[in-house]
Amino acid sequence: MRLTPSQIEAIRQAAGEAFGATVGVWLFGSRTDDNARGGDLDLYIETEGLPADTLRKELQFYAALQRRLGEQRIDIVVHRQGTPMRPIDTVARQSGVRL
Repeated sequence: MRLTPSQIEAIRQAAGEAFGATVGVWLFGSRTDDNARGGDLDLYIETEGLPADTLRKELQFYAALQRRLGEQRIDIVVHRQGTPMRPIDTVARQSGVRL
């Protein structure tokens, strides 16, 4: 996994602040491959809540990450618990690394 311990902690803290203590966070995509180079930061979030609240929380999370990690490309996939899994949700859970 190509994240430093401080980056992992920043992601966890920002997710907890935005979505609450029960949020699940996974890193997936190219950053999980130690032999790859570059790539954006792909994050998968599992949370509870209403759709309108989820969007607000996602934007809060994104802004906090940009402040803490510096400007970079970040893709966030949010799955609300209790809703059907989409193909991207399944791939992120199966191939991702829980932070």
